[in-house]
Formats: sequence, structure tokens, C-alpha cells
Amino acid sequence: MTFATTDLCDDYASMLADGTLAVLPPVYRSFGQKARFCGPATTLKVHEDNALVRSTLEMPGQGHVLVIDGGGSLRCALVGGQLGALAELNGWAGIVVDGCIRDCDEINVCQIGVRALATHPRKSGKTGAGQRDVRVHVSGVAVSPGNWIYADADGVLVAGHELN
Repeated sequence: MTFATTDLCDDYASMLADGTLAVLPPVYRSFGQKARFCGPATTLKVHEDNALVRSTLEMPGQGHVLVIDGGGSLRCALVGGQLGALAELNGWAGIVVDGCIRDCDEINVCQIGVRALATHPRKSGKTGAGQRDVRVHVSGVAVSPGNWIYADADGVLVAGHELN
């Protein structure tokens, strides 16, 4: 996996112009051992409840990136150390959380990439409310299932298709 988000923005400037390539706002913090990751998006829309996050990460990730629209909530964490380890075990390339994580020391030793707005010590609810594989909005950027996510130290991109 050799790419740089800066080069992708330069090489695909026309896609930036027409909206088929978007850049997430620079508000995401980086966690996990993989500072660079990419893959097709699997999407979740949840609000302060991570039961659907767990059940999704229990499935084979097959190199996908889990994109969680948590509505930008800063009131609890949607991903913790156990879920980070589960994501690594099941072959997820990474996780992007429009919300918070916790157990960042545990996540930081996992061989995955994680982007989140912040850390928060409070756990989320566990009712199972939410939707999977729907179009979501992450910090104002639309992400559909199957879009490609590219993340590195310079930022996070959402592409309508895989970029070569």
C-alpha cells in the first residue's frame, strides 16, 4: 500500500472539483499502529450506541474501512480497546469514527488505523440502534458503502471508486 493523500489530491484534482473525491475536515486524530490505510467503506449510522459497531467488527473485514457516523457526539466513546483488537483480528483495514474512542493505549498497539474526533472515557449504550450499509455523513462529507477511504498523516479522503 503505497499512496499519499497529497499525491492523490494532486493527481485527481478533477475529481475534487466534481465532488467524486472529497477530503474530510482536518479534525480527526490518528490512533493505532497503521498511520496509512485504505479500503472500501462499510458504513454505520449510530448515535451513542455501539452494539452495531461490535456486531459489524465481529464479521470478516476483508480489508474494508468501517466508517461510523456517530453524529460527531463527544458525550461517549463508540470504539474501545476490545473493538480495536476485534477489528485487527477480523481483517479490517481501519476505522473512521465521527465521534469518540476510548482505551486509546490499547488501540494504539493494534495493527489497524483509527481516526476519531477525540477520546472519551464513558462507554456508549448497547441497545443495537442504528443502520448499516447506508449513505452517511461524516463531518459534512457523504460516504456511501463501497466508496474508497484513503487515510495517512496528511488527511482522510473519500473517493467514489478505487484510485490507482
